[in-house]
Amino acid sequence: MDHLQSIKQRYGIIGHSPLLDRALQTAIRVAATDLSTLITGESGVGKEVFSKIIHGLSARKHEKFIAINCGAIPEGTINSELFGHEKGAFTGAVSDRKGYFETYDGGTLFLDEIGELPLDTQAFLLRVLESGEFIRVGSSTVLRTNVRIIAATNVHLGDRIRKHKFREDLFYRLNSVTIPVPALRERPEDIYLLFRRFTVDFSEKYRTPPIQLDETAIQVLQGYAWPGNIRELKNVAEKVSVMTEERMLGYEKLIDLVPSLRDRNLPTTSREASPLEGNGFQEREILYKVLFDMKKDLSDLKSLVLEIIRNNDLQVKDISQLKTLEDYSPIPSRSDFNGDTYPNSPTLASLPGERHSAFSQFNREDESYDEGIEGKTPLIIHPSHSIRPSTFGNAEVLDENLRMDDQERLLIAKALKKYKGRRKDAAVELGISERTLYRKIKQYDLE
Repeated sequence: MDHLQSIKQRYGIIGHSPLLDRALQTAIRVAATDLSTLITGESGVGKEVFSKIIHGLSARKHEKFIAINCGAIPEGTINSELFGHEKGAFTGAVSDRKGYFETYDGGTLFLDEIGELPLDTQAFLLRVLESGEFIRVGSSTVLRTNVRIIAATNVHLGDRIRKHKFREDLFYRLNSVTIPVPALRERPEDIYLLFRRFTVDFSEKYRTPPIQLDETAIQVLQGYAWPGNIRELKNVAEKVSVMTEERMLGYEKLIDLVPSLRDRNLPTTSREASPLEGNGFQEREILYKVLFDMKKDLSDLKSLVLEIIRNNDLQVKDISQLKTLEDYSPIPSRSDFNGDTYPNSPTLASLPGERHSAFSQFNREDESYDEGIEGKTPLIIHPSHSIRPSTFGNAEVLDENLRMDDQERLLIAKALKKYKGRRKDAAVELGISERTLYRKIKQYDLE
């Protein structure tokens, strides 16, 4: 662990995410070998830093190192850049030229955006990797090199292979060891640490006090997707350092300076969600939970009414046949749901007036009681009579708000209140991803 921390300090790496540490440990382990290494990750995550770590910890650390962006070199000249050319090999070749493989013999070549290489160049590169041999453009002389290749890509090479834009044999030759560098959104605990580092650097550069953020602004940073990763975060840190005189920023000020941070494009809990695990699936999960909680609350209320009747030895006047509330299952199952219906759930009703009852559907033989209901006569419970608790009937909810969106909003608000605004814990309680929770908070204006 001390060695890992010293590597971070040496190469200016900020963060303590487990994904980041795992990638660093892989780079440290592979550095002592000559294995070809493929570094994967989105643009701006710092793949070149990992290539420098591998070179700096290897036996070649005293030899030359060069980073080459394969996508930035025109297709017509890339073979000459990599392998060199002879005088007169093509128009403009006025003299012999050594390529990178010859110039950096014994050192390390970092080939960034390897997926952009033309197919003919891929064939030449495969030969270098397999035998260490190459030929200059326009020459017939075979030359040898002892260069270590570290490649990187921000595209899925498997897709390139299926589209016949990348050689499968070259992929397996490069893929001796793969180091996946996590995107910034996959290590949210490191975002504010990086932001603070950048703002301190810019404060020294511009001779101003460093920017600080309050808790709400930090949540904004951690909730943003950062498609540009560390490069984008650094640009944001520089912008807020320059564009405001305030040194303590809150949510509103930060959004005012960087409006793009409003986009709450968080990832789902799984690395790659299936079509069935999209937003619709997650919303159904919320609705299921709402209905489960509604039925549980209903069962608790029925049990409470029954307990009051039993403890006080109460009797309902002129009611002879009622079903017990205990006949109903307190906890529903998924089979209770059929489309948008909730068939197995009994509900409650209240009679007009100041007194209320949990019973609304009674034996229709008691005509006098039915007439009493129509005449708005309240139900009277007499403490002097005995009771048979096995005779409560079905009930029905009247004038209750059953809108799904209202119930969903209420449930989310309760979860946020329970965990004192900690959205990660609330999302776990609700059984949904943080991405969906952030979207729902914004939708229902629960900020």
